[in-house]
Amino acid sequence: MKQDDVFKRYSRQIFVDEIGVEGQRKIMAAKVLVVGAGGLGSPVIQYLAASGIGVLGVVDFDRVELHNLNRQVIHTESYIGKAKVDSAQGFVKSLNSHIDFIPMDKKITASNAKAVIKDFDIVVEGSDNFTTRYIINDACVALEKPLVYGSIFGFEGQLAVFNYKGSKNLRDIFPDVPPPEDVPNCDSNGVLGPLPGTVGSLMAMQVLKMITGLPVNTNTLMIMDMYQGKIDHVLF
Repeated sequence: MKQDDVFKRYSRQIFVDEIGVEGQRKIMAAKVLVVGAGGLGSPVIQYLAASGIGVLGVVDFDRVELHNLNRQVIHTESYIGKAKVDSAQGFVKSLNSHIDFIPMDKKITASNAKAVIKDFDIVVEGSDNFTTRYIINDACVALEKPLVYGSIFGFEGQLAVFNYKGSKNLRDIFPDVPPPEDVPNCDSNGVLGPLPGTVGSLMAMQVLKMITGLPVNTNTLMIMDMYQGKIDHVLF
């Protein structure tokens, strides 16, 4: 992209004093991996692509289904039955063709997590199950990669930044994987579309703040109650 076009495209970010030209250069040089192209991954992918992230990797093994479309805003009816990473790639290409997009149509496991993560600067965890969350967390700890964590259920969302500049990780607040029968999920209990949009946007904000060297809250779990309109912070 020509220098003038870069400035025109990202001028509203560059005009932010805390970002500037140097911050935009950092964004365009960053490599970010998003785990999950669903409810949380969709807004994360959307805003990171719009911001000009240099390399954007997305790993997901699911296919687009009709019931996804109330909240997974990067997917459309035309991609129903197709891989979510292919749908995400189509979205990113149409939004910002200069992004180096890396689709990975695979399931994250304990045996492949490190290989998937190792080449990225920051990992964003938007999966929908605790087993994957702990696998990603442990791989990030082993590789010393910062992790942006989010979860959603009903009207509640949670957000935290783990393993950033020596900060604590998921196991410091929730030491063990909870039994599946004790964990509510969107499949059986539902979720309103704007909730993952809200949480995912905040996750993307944390990524951009880390890239540009802005202050990031660590050792803090943000809990958002969208029914009551309340936000609490739990220190750990």
